[in-house]
Amino acid sequence: MSGALLFGIDHYVVLGYERVIKPRQSISVNFGRASLPKPVSINTDSFQVQKDQKRNGYNFSIDYRFYLASENKHHAPHGLYIGPYYSYNKFTNDKQWAHTNNSTTSNINTSTKFNIHTVGFELGYQFIFWKRLALDLVLAGPGLGFYNYKATFDSNISPDAKKQLQEALKQLLTQKFPGMNYVFSDKTLDANGVMKTNTIGYRYIFHIGFNF
Repeated sequence: MSGALLFGIDHYVVLGYERVIKPRQSISVNFGRASLPKPVSINTDSFQVQKDQKRNGYNFSIDYRFYLASENKHHAPHGLYIGPYYSYNKFTNDKQWAHTNNSTTSNINTSTKFNIHTVGFELGYQFIFWKRLALDLVLAGPGLGFYNYKATFDSNISPDAKKQLQEALKQLLTQKFPGMNYVFSDKTLDANGVMKTNTIGYRYIFHIGFNF
């Protein structure tokens, strides 16, 4: 549900399953579609987004939960929990750009791939209402994120135009993705169209589910 608020419900549909394996321990797995929404606007001197040709992606995550006996009167999956997690996101996006140069307009296509691996430790609480309705909140999930962004172009363009287009692609990435302004604040795409870094990651989610 938290991802749907950030990316839009038509771009984020992730389903999860939690299995209790001991009275106070469980394992949780989530998988589904997660693609970035359209940006509001992109500002460069000579490039404009012409159309979105493809926007795809998916999310996978897994965590192992320890429901704290000293803090909970209920058995799993109800109560306060801690545990390690791993999350993977992949986003792909193909766009067509209109390039204006000396009153002449041409089209340039770009293809981008963005991969995020995050490992960390989380603190959360899961409520069970009326023995069936589950509300799962990950309250804190600090970790280490590994970010890799790659852009390719389908035609030859001048170095100056390529630099402008790379800046536009960075705007696309940071405009609608929370935290990417911080992650890539001092990064630019290299000669191969790659931008990557390792830095602090974070996980915050809430899920609504059914307990059976």
